[in-house]
Amino acid sequence: MVEEMNNEMAEFKSLSVGDLTKGTVAKVEDKQAFVNVGYKMDGVLPISELSSLHVEKVDDVLKEGEEHEFKVIKLTEEELVLSKKAVIAEKAWDDIEKKLESGDTFEAEVADVVKGGLVVDVGVRGFIPASLVERHYVEDFADYKGKMLRLKVVEMDREKNKLILSQRAVLDEEVNEKKKETLSSVNEGEIIEGTVQRLTSFGAFVDIGGVDGLVHISQMAHHHVEQPSDVVSEGDSVKVKVLGVDPDNERISLSIKDTLPGPWELLEGQIQPGQVIKGTVRRLVSFGAFIEVAPGVEGLVHISQIANRHIGTPGEVLKENEEVSAKVLDVNTKDKRISLSIRALEEEKEAKAENEAKQEYEKDDDHGGFSLGDVIGDQLKKYKN
Repeated sequence: MVEEMNNEMAEFKSLSVGDLTKGTVAKVEDKQAFVNVGYKMDGVLPISELSSLHVEKVDDVLKEGEEHEFKVIKLTEEELVLSKKAVIAEKAWDDIEKKLESGDTFEAEVADVVKGGLVVDVGVRGFIPASLVERHYVEDFADYKGKMLRLKVVEMDREKNKLILSQRAVLDEEVNEKKKETLSSVNEGEIIEGTVQRLTSFGAFVDIGGVDGLVHISQMAHHHVEQPSDVVSEGDSVKVKVLGVDPDNERISLSIKDTLPGPWELLEGQIQPGQVIKGTVRRLVSFGAFIEVAPGVEGLVHISQIANRHIGTPGEVLKENEEVSAKVLDVNTKDKRISLSIRALEEEKEAKAENEAKQEYEKDDDHGGFSLGDVIGDQLKKYKN
């Protein structure tokens, strides 16, 4: 009897703290389990040693009769304390260390949503800070529980049981790969479709497949644009022409304007010689005035065609942003030129006045002492005023 007891004690004492041993779950209680490891006494498995995550009841994780591997974390003559999470963690840390070195991507299910981020179980407790979940800001993570995420190891400290993971790193890597692919495949002069991502004071950034190209404000339309939001909105799908590609600096210059019919093309057949049109004085130069007759289309009124009298500068008669009427003398859409005349309208007006005065004079047999010149003069004064 004494010999049997000594043998049992010798066998029991052969275990040491840190040893791994297999055992069968003999009994399950709410907060602990008893495990038969084939020795003098059953080992005690506290609920805190089941998993790296919070466990409500032992039977949520363990069932009687199951066999698992355990680690001895405490050993006295009266007590044998085991840990299941320590076995899992030891293997997990080795695996995590390899993933950190290789940069491998792996999947894990979100076990819990906590303040500041998400928690996953990868054999040890892994934490994903809110800023490392997505590339965009997420206001509420409630829907993430139970969701599978693709992750990379960002930081690990086995001693402090610290593991920081990131899904954003995976997404950033994919975007960078797509960006490289786009930069190598896009060619200057190509017309492609894109989506307006954001607007600035100087233009719009358009996503053309993982790369945001810039449409400068000067390339947004054929007419002058005050602000990009006058032409496009974020989320709009637009056609753009590639003006230039700089792979080293990851820059692409784009144009919306070059995909649209030009104002001169739209004007084809709309304006004819002899037609009277209205326009706005945009620029005064020494040799005349440029009149905008349609968005992006300006015609020239030569200084000799501004007034029916000699003038030294266009500014003597016209002002910038003034609205005027002019007669079309010539249209050349191919060379983008329109010749206009304000003088012609004045002369026509004077000729009309003279004709009306002459007709009035001829109808009146009694001139009452007035000459034809007096009548015409009065009539001209009326038109000029």
